[in-house]
Amino acid sequence: MKVQKLGHFVDGREVHLFTMENKNGVKASFTDLGGVWLSLLFPNRSGKELDLLLSVENWEDIMENPGHMGEVVGRNCNRIAGGMFNLNNKLYRLFLNDGQYSNCHSGPDYYGRRLFTVKEKGENTLTLALFSQDMDQGFPGDLDFSVRYTLTDDNEVKIRYKGLSNKDTIMNFTNHAYFNLMGHDFGSLSEHEICIHADSYTPSDSHLIPTGEICAVDGTAFDFRTEKAMLDTKRLKNELKAVGGYDHNFCIRDYDGTLRCAAEVFCKKSGIAMEVETDCPGIQFYTGNFMAAEDLGKGGCDYGKHSGFCLETQFYPDAINKPNFPSPVVKAGVVYKSETIYRFFRRLI
Repeated sequence: MKVQKLGHFVDGREVHLFTMENKNGVKASFTDLGGVWLSLLFPNRSGKELDLLLSVENWEDIMENPGHMGEVVGRNCNRIAGGMFNLNNKLYRLFLNDGQYSNCHSGPDYYGRRLFTVKEKGENTLTLALFSQDMDQGFPGDLDFSVRYTLTDDNEVKIRYKGLSNKDTIMNFTNHAYFNLMGHDFGSLSEHEICIHADSYTPSDSHLIPTGEICAVDGTAFDFRTEKAMLDTKRLKNELKAVGGYDHNFCIRDYDGTLRCAAEVFCKKSGIAMEVETDCPGIQFYTGNFMAAEDLGKGGCDYGKHSGFCLETQFYPDAINKPNFPSPVVKAGVVYKSETIYRFFRRLI
């Protein structure tokens, strides 16, 4: 692993860039600032190396990272309605950072703006740790949290989350990576097709908060059980008009807490494909509807609407307030572990 000093955090501590390379020449880079996954270099059909991740050009811009590109998100990813939840007969209030409707990604004091501690590093493995004290972001319990990144010789990026708290608390971690299989600077999702292994999804209201229903995807714009265009013009003008694309949770088929394939994406033009495996019950498919990163992208790129897509593995949004959803609550003294794997390969058709 190559380690490079980038500069200094606001408190004087050093910020580092960690670059891994496997036997196939595939490279992935990460930083201890925000635990951000910065890049994934992978060859297309003709052998040209493409960077498949959207991210900032200058590491300092991570502190204002638009769209949370590549960040580790915790304690709770996605939305909690009204910024409130009840746990063990106690009401907890969070900051409302998504209008006056919800708390999103546990902000505004995001994990993605904090400097992690390097707990362990190997040739192609990096473990970053963070201590989150009781009532940090509004959540109960001291939390010892770590995320482990591994680049394998099978061209997989494995992400393993681990948490331990001294109080019952929410643990719902994810990575907010934005992908484009034509390269980070392509600017469109027009060449992408996706398959999501979900027979149902959680409908949401106009503020993207789940209604509490779990509905079948049959006959809807959310039926990706067979490979389809990622963004269809007709759907954008009709069912998806209000949101401007996808920002929805899908219920992974046959969830039982073990690893299973949740989604597959293919780009015919580049020949690059990816698979997502997870042990989580849900996956948020987001098409960058609100992305606006002018002059902040790699090479000075402007990342606009639909420049990249996210596949965020998770417990369902607002699960803490929906008793019929799988629960994100972890008991005091119980070690929480979760894993998500992103695998990249080339496909002929």
